[in-house]
Amino acid sequence: MSNFEVIEEKLKNQQPIDVEDARFILSSYDLIRIGKIARSIKLKKSGKKVYFVFNKHINYTNLCVSKCKFCAFYRIGDEPDAYTMEIDEIIDEIARMPEGIKEVHIVGGLHPTKPFSYYLDMVSAIKRNFPSVNVKAFTAVEIDYFSRLSGLDYEGVLKELKKAGLDSMPGGGAEVFSERVRKKLYPNKIPYEKWAEVHAIAHRLNIPTNATLLFGHIETDDEIIDHLFKLRKLQEEHPGFLCFIPLSFHPANTPLEGKVQKVDAVKELKVLALSRIILDNFPHIKAYWVMLSPKIGQIGLHFGADDIDGTIGQERVTHAAGAKSPLGLARDNMVEMIKNAGFIPVERDALYNEIGVYE
Repeated sequence: MSNFEVIEEKLKNQQPIDVEDARFILSSYDLIRIGKIARSIKLKKSGKKVYFVFNKHINYTNLCVSKCKFCAFYRIGDEPDAYTMEIDEIIDEIARMPEGIKEVHIVGGLHPTKPFSYYLDMVSAIKRNFPSVNVKAFTAVEIDYFSRLSGLDYEGVLKELKKAGLDSMPGGGAEVFSERVRKKLYPNKIPYEKWAEVHAIAHRLNIPTNATLLFGHIETDDEIIDHLFKLRKLQEEHPGFLCFIPLSFHPANTPLEGKVQKVDAVKELKVLALSRIILDNFPHIKAYWVMLSPKIGQIGLHFGADDIDGTIGQERVTHAAGAKSPLGLARDNMVEMIKNAGFIPVERDALYNEIGVYE
């Protein structure tokens, strides 16, 4: 049997693929066959439905003590474009969104001086002003930082945030689970073990989370594969992940600009498909249109993705690194984008409860 036939036979018998299978997929240029395998898994899980959410991203500060070498977003404080949003500003920005917003997605830099109370007050103010909105806030990296600020352990931090109104968590800060890469590009960020611990505790506290992978910088294919298998095992042991989002690196305006080329669409689609194939215990895979572009995001729906994220509003982190995607897409555009790819648009809330089906 060919490599593809071996992989298809394993999946038919509900057996997971192994590392050698994953290596073959990333090395193959038979995109049609790869997409067909991933698409068949997506169709079994969610049919022709593709989800989107009416949401708003809040990047509350670009001041950050971490100073990661792949980041175009962070500032140290004396730059003219350094900023920190006060809580009233955050409330005003959300209030400017049209009625019907279902999710506020909040991430930011590790601010050098704000106390833990700032983050608790932020969450409680949003929940007080917009009680029906799901507050999806703070990566595992931020939770670790809050632990150091407050003197609380991870569980204590998460319990306080949940009490304030935290509903769910994004999956950022994972980057790629490689100590080699971490030491070179983001040595001040937490390693895999701590990232995993935060998410495991969140799941135990009934705080659902997402997971991500940042690829297209200095990682190897084997490090991508290892990252995916680590997530699969973590979901087995501590279930609670809703969605996985592979994120392609944008080198513009970072210290890596000129040293690495932006990953091409072929690699983006192969990683997306491989994610769907390996992460069979993740309910959803997202083709994040902000990083992929709306057009590649549409194609990604044929490579295993069943989610395209949301209307976003203004997203600052990726655009600081040169993303050319629009700063936001209206609901009608999301529906049209999904329909034109041949799928059924389904508006969801943050927890994948269906709000509207656009047949």
